[in-house]
Amino acid sequence: MSNIDIGRLSDEITNQLRRYSQVVSEDVEQITDELTAEGVEKIKNNIRSKKLIRSGGYVKGWTRKKVGKSIFIHNRTDYRLTHLLENGHAMVNGGRVFGTPHIRPVEEWMVTEYEKRIEKAIEK
Repeated sequence: MSNIDIGRLSDEITNQLRRYSQVVSEDVEQITDELTAEGVEKIKNNIRSKKLIRSGGYVKGWTRKKVGKSIFIHNRTDYRLTHLLENGHAMVNGGRVFGTPHIRPVEEWMVTEYEKRIEKAIEK
Protein backbone atom coordinates (compact mmCIF):
# COMPACT_ATOMS: atom_id res chain seq x y z
CA MET A 1 0.00 0.00 0.00
CA SER A 2 1.37 3.41 -0.93
CA ASN A 3 1.80 6.25 1.50
CA ILE A 4 -0.70 9.03 0.95
CA ASP A 5 -0.46 12.51 2.41
CA ILE A 6 -3.40 13.13 4.75
CA GLY A 7 -4.25 16.29 2.80
CA ARG A 8 -4.74 14.25 -0.38
CA LEU A 9 -6.69 11.42 1.22
CA SER A 10 -10.07 12.68 0.06
CA ASP A 11 -8.76 13.11 -3.51
CA GLU A 12 -7.38 9.57 -3.51
CA ILE A 13 -10.66 8.14 -2.17
CA THR A 14 -12.55 10.02 -4.89
CA ASN A 15 -10.19 8.70 -7.58
CA GLN A 16 -10.53 5.12 -6.37
CA LEU A 17 -14.33 5.37 -6.24
CA ARG A 18 -14.36 6.84 -9.76
CA ARG A 19 -12.19 3.96 -11.01
CA TYR A 20 -14.39 1.39 -9.28
CA SER A 21 -17.51 3.02 -10.72
CA GLN A 22 -16.03 2.89 -14.24
CA VAL A 23 -15.13 -0.80 -13.93
CA VAL A 24 -18.57 -1.72 -12.60
CA SER A 25 -20.24 0.34 -15.34
CA GLU A 26 -18.27 -1.52 -18.03
CA ASP A 27 -19.16 -4.85 -16.42
CA VAL A 28 -22.85 -3.92 -16.35
CA GLU A 29 -22.79 -3.06 -20.06
CA GLN A 30 -21.09 -6.36 -20.88
CA ILE A 31 -23.53 -8.33 -18.70
CA THR A 32 -26.50 -6.60 -20.32
CA ASP A 33 -25.19 -7.35 -23.80
CA GLU A 34 -24.52 -11.03 -23.02
CA LEU A 35 -27.80 -11.55 -21.19
CA THR A 36 -29.96 -10.04 -23.93
CA ALA A 37 -28.26 -12.27 -26.51
CA GLU A 38 -28.99 -15.29 -24.30
CA GLY A 39 -32.56 -14.07 -23.80
CA VAL A 40 -33.23 -13.90 -27.54
CA GLU A 41 -31.94 -17.45 -27.97
CA LYS A 42 -34.03 -18.70 -25.04
CA ILE A 43 -37.19 -17.16 -26.52
CA LYS A 44 -36.44 -18.77 -29.88
CA ASN A 45 -35.85 -22.13 -28.19
CA ASN A 46 -39.11 -21.78 -26.22
CA ILE A 47 -41.05 -21.16 -29.42
CA ARG A 48 -39.45 -24.14 -31.15
CA SER A 49 -39.92 -26.50 -28.20
CA LYS A 50 -43.58 -25.60 -27.74
CA LYS A 51 -44.21 -25.82 -31.50
CA LEU A 52 -45.98 -22.49 -31.23
CA ILE A 53 -45.75 -21.49 -34.88
CA ARG A 54 -45.43 -23.79 -37.87
CA SER A 55 -43.39 -21.43 -40.01
CA GLY A 56 -40.00 -20.11 -38.99
CA GLY A 57 -40.75 -16.44 -39.62
CA TYR A 58 -41.95 -15.72 -36.10
CA VAL A 59 -38.85 -17.33 -34.63
CA LYS A 60 -36.48 -15.55 -37.00
CA GLY A 61 -38.04 -12.19 -36.15
CA TRP A 62 -36.80 -12.19 -32.55
CA THR A 63 -33.91 -9.81 -32.12
CA ARG A 64 -32.51 -7.17 -29.82
CA LYS A 65 -32.05 -3.48 -30.47
CA LYS A 66 -29.82 -1.05 -28.66
CA VAL A 67 -31.27 2.41 -28.08
CA GLY A 68 -28.91 4.62 -26.15
CA LYS A 69 -27.73 2.51 -23.22
CA SER A 70 -30.88 0.37 -23.21
CA ILE A 71 -31.29 -2.89 -25.10
CA PHE A 72 -34.76 -4.04 -26.13
CA ILE A 73 -35.74 -7.57 -27.13
CA HIS A 74 -38.57 -7.58 -29.64
CA ASN A 75 -39.98 -9.34 -32.66
CA ARG A 76 -39.29 -7.12 -35.64
CA THR A 77 -41.39 -9.07 -38.17
CA ASP A 78 -44.46 -10.34 -36.31
CA TYR A 79 -44.74 -7.93 -33.40
CA ARG A 80 -48.55 -8.10 -33.59
CA LEU A 81 -48.53 -11.82 -32.84
CA THR A 82 -46.51 -11.74 -29.63
CA HIS A 83 -49.36 -10.50 -27.42
CA LEU A 84 -51.90 -12.87 -28.99
CA LEU A 85 -49.69 -15.94 -28.66
CA GLU A 86 -48.55 -15.08 -25.14
CA ASN A 87 -51.98 -14.23 -23.70
CA GLY A 88 -54.46 -15.98 -25.98
CA HIS A 89 -57.18 -14.52 -28.17
CA ALA A 90 -60.77 -14.92 -29.34
CA MET A 91 -61.44 -16.67 -32.63
CA VAL A 92 -63.83 -15.52 -35.34
CA ASN A 93 -66.29 -18.37 -34.66
CA GLY A 94 -66.58 -17.43 -30.99
CA GLY A 95 -64.05 -19.91 -29.67
CA ARG A 96 -61.02 -19.11 -27.61
CA VAL A 97 -57.34 -19.86 -28.14
CA PHE A 98 -55.46 -20.07 -24.86
CA GLY A 99 -52.13 -18.36 -24.57
CA THR A 100 -48.81 -20.13 -24.53
CA PRO A 101 -46.36 -18.22 -22.34
CA HIS A 102 -43.07 -18.17 -24.19
CA ILE A 103 -41.85 -14.66 -23.34
CA ARG A 104 -42.74 -14.32 -19.64
CA PRO A 105 -40.61 -17.28 -18.42
CA VAL A 106 -37.57 -15.89 -20.22
CA GLU A 107 -38.25 -12.41 -18.85
CA GLU A 108 -38.41 -13.75 -15.29
CA TRP A 109 -35.23 -15.77 -15.81
CA MET A 110 -33.45 -12.71 -17.22
CA VAL A 111 -34.41 -10.53 -14.25
CA THR A 112 -33.07 -12.99 -11.67
CA GLU A 113 -29.98 -13.79 -13.75
CA TYR A 114 -29.28 -10.08 -14.26
CA GLU A 115 -29.44 -9.46 -10.52
CA LYS A 116 -27.10 -12.39 -9.81
CA ARG A 117 -24.55 -11.30 -12.40
CA ILE A 118 -24.62 -7.67 -11.29
CA GLU A 119 -24.08 -8.67 -7.64
CA LYS A 120 -21.18 -10.87 -8.71
CA ALA A 121 -19.64 -8.02 -10.74
CA ILE A 122 -19.96 -5.61 -7.83
CA GLU A 123 -18.36 -8.04 -5.38
CA LYS A 124 -15.20 -8.63 -7.40
